[in-house]
Amino acid sequence: MKLERFEGCWTAMVTPLNRKGEVDYEGLEKNVQFLIENGSNLVPTGTTGESPTLDWKEHDRVITKTARLAKGKVFVIAGTGSNSTSEAMRGSKHAVEVGADGVLLVDCYYNGPSSLELRTQYYEIVAKAFRKAFVVPYVIPGRTGTKLEVEDLAILHRKYKNVRSVKEATADLGRMAKTRTLCGEDFDILSGDDDKTFEMMTHSDIRSSGVISVMSNIVPGPIGEMVKAISKGDMERANYLKDVLDPLFKVVTVNTMESYEGYEVPCKFRNPSAIKTMMKGLGMPSGPCRQPLGKMTPKGVEVVRNALKAVYERDKEILKPIEDFYKVNIEDRIYNDRHWR
Repeated sequence: MKLERFEGCWTAMVTPLNRKGEVDYEGLEKNVQFLIENGSNLVPTGTTGESPTLDWKEHDRVITKTARLAKGKVFVIAGTGSNSTSEAMRGSKHAVEVGADGVLLVDCYYNGPSSLELRTQYYEIVAKAFRKAFVVPYVIPGRTGTKLEVEDLAILHRKYKNVRSVKEATADLGRMAKTRTLCGEDFDILSGDDDKTFEMMTHSDIRSSGVISVMSNIVPGPIGEMVKAISKGDMERANYLKDVLDPLFKVVTVNTMESYEGYEVPCKFRNPSAIKTMMKGLGMPSGPCRQPLGKMTPKGVEVVRNALKAVYERDKEILKPIEDFYKVNIEDRIYNDRHWR
């Protein structure tokens, strides 16, 4: 197997935890096998995998197990980004050594380097050190407070053959069109937002080739089929799958208004809170999020549960692979309150 283009469905994998808050490696292996069986490429230890709260020993072990299980079956791009270049280098070295096809590097959060510094003091250093591994910049200013500009991305692509893709989570279609213009047709744009994938792939000025998806943790097959249908021009099937899956795409992040201590307070439950809540409810290894992320409130749980109900009531086959692989009763898992307390 040789990775030549970044296309199709890539799953931003959750990192399952046990009740003690430790990584559930047995559950991780089971989830990896489920994703492989359903044709998804793998992205361990990204934001969805709670990389900010995994220590490097855990980080390394998750990547090692994922890469070994996936070898010869699907591709692996490991999340090794940091706000420290030396840490990113250390993590990337390990990922490459254990068989990952490349690394996903998020823009450096909090210390907020300029775009020039991101390119010269971070991305170029890793790309130069690991020329046989792909380096995928991950641009998500809503989380990092900084942003690799398109011009610097184009320079990276021009200087390093192993920088040939970007994970775009800016929601800025104009920026993406500019990326296509400056980086050319041999550059792959991957959606970093489930709810933007369809638009990014069908937009004539962007022509995204796939998605690094959160919701494919539970529906890898249908999302992969949607992406493939768009690529093949089968828009009837693509539109149908988009419509069925849309309730899930809308709840990667969940906003509620909560009442406590005499106040009305807006709450924003960010990824991976929603996907882990859904996986736990469906009987898949997930466990809690690691603090400071906590449990979703009853209002938040109701939002994600209603999304699953909407999908199931529209097309029961969408969630059937979970039932078959994890040996659960999907109808019971969705409608029985005891699974959601």
